[in-house]
Amino acid sequence: MGKRITALALSLLLLAAACTFAVGCGEKTQTEASTMEVPQLASGPISGAFEDGVWSYLGIPYAAPPVGELRWKEPQPVEPWKEVRACTEYGPACPQPSDDWTGMMDVGSTSEDCLYLNVWTPAESPGQGLPVMVWIHGGAFKSGAGSLPIYEGSNLARKGVVVVTINYRLGALGLMAHPLLSAESPHGVSGNYGLLDQVAALRWVRENIDAFGGDPGNVTVFGESAGGMSILDLMVSPLAEGLFHRAIVESGPLLELGLSVNKTPTLREQEEIGEDISEKLGCDEAEDELAALREVSPDKLIEASSSQNEFFSPINLSPNVDGYFLTEPPVEAFAAGRQHAVPLLTGINANEGTVFIPDVTLQQYRLMAGYLYGDHADEVMSLFPAATEDEVKPALDKVITQMGFASSARFTAECMEKVGMPAYLYLFTRATRDERAQALGSFHGLEIMYVFGNLDKVELRGVDDEDRALSEAMMSYWTAFARGGDPNGPGAPSWPAYESASASYQELGTEIKTATGFFQQAYDLVMKIKGT
Repeated sequence: MGKRITALALSLLLLAAACTFAVGCGEKTQTEASTMEVPQLASGPISGAFEDGVWSYLGIPYAAPPVGELRWKEPQPVEPWKEVRACTEYGPACPQPSDDWTGMMDVGSTSEDCLYLNVWTPAESPGQGLPVMVWIHGGAFKSGAGSLPIYEGSNLARKGVVVVTINYRLGALGLMAHPLLSAESPHGVSGNYGLLDQVAALRWVRENIDAFGGDPGNVTVFGESAGGMSILDLMVSPLAEGLFHRAIVESGPLLELGLSVNKTPTLREQEEIGEDISEKLGCDEAEDELAALREVSPDKLIEASSSQNEFFSPINLSPNVDGYFLTEPPVEAFAAGRQHAVPLLTGINANEGTVFIPDVTLQQYRLMAGYLYGDHADEVMSLFPAATEDEVKPALDKVITQMGFASSARFTAECMEKVGMPAYLYLFTRATRDERAQALGSFHGLEIMYVFGNLDKVELRGVDDEDRALSEAMMSYWTAFARGGDPNGPGAPSWPAYESASASYQELGTEIKTATGFFQQAYDLVMKIKGT
């Protein structure tokens, strides 16, 4: 189920936007360097391309290739170079399932040598001090790339910010733990490699972004789905403290809250999954089990780990509480006020559940409610009733949207009061008018093309002036927040900070307006269940 659902969600997001990407930041060459800016990085000089007021630098390596002995190791420094390195092509995506059955979400070439990032900047010179926005892509921790066309950063950069998109290790390569891997680690841990890649990318930004006109003291992380979940992890990780100064979470739920189809595993639990994967591959019988695992092809690793998922979830492997990157589940850290004190902008789409719902009967819906909510199943069924087969999918959409995504967004916003930081909550309600996807409403991921101003890069039918106006308003909100921790600025309706008493939020749709009581009944029920 997970593969088909994930492909549907992603392919609908990029209907008819098939692209193929070339490999890498190019050979070390002076090609076109005489007509391009030449930023001097800590690792060496690079060149890029200039178009319509924005410089782009694609496929910049931010860590050494995690291959061979570096598979399942913390990201290591890049080997420096001396000659100007042409960065005009995206680097390869990280290995991932080929489950894009429509052909519309092709990430192009993949390779374990995938730790590249991309920069778009409107700066006229280094040291200009522009706000920096670092995008962490979604994909259930197993798919996606910072090079997808919907994440192209030039339109957002024209709003006066430096935009960075990154790749990070995915699936078993990015999250598999194993007792032997923990034993060889200087920190006694394993797994979380993809999250450590994100930390390494943020350290790269701190060390190098000034060369692109960005301010290393004003960095905003923003991301969607698994990217948003990653940001919640970064907000409570001691390793990420001080590396960013604002956070934007789009449709990033907490695993344990409201829709606990997955839970944040302990290191030992994740190690046991790694042992199962090794056994499936027959590596457990090798004289040197780790050497054997490091010789397995990425495709075979992906296949062996593909069944490691919870019921009703597209996530196979997830970050673990290892005592190093994560010292506790994020939901517990937020509840106790142990998250980093940075302003937060967070929210969801009105129909998060539609892309995740399989064909379910009324009886199966009742069984799902019992599986997920136990003694509280009747209360959930009462709040989201379904009396006929036709009513099941709309009811399940509401369960997923309100109990899972909405309650997580409201909970994290509310928890920011504990650290004295403002939060801004939103609900994206604009639905596509493309008849091929109309039934999905404001589906999971739809807001991304509005945030990046890339409506023309996704061939959804029916995009009109209202969509373009909404995109302009959202870009203004997001970049104003990156600039000063407050989304308000000229040209867009006022957006009040979240207050628990009113649960105010900004509706982003055909009309932009402030409302209160963000899914109150569902939130009250989630808090009741959480407290039992």
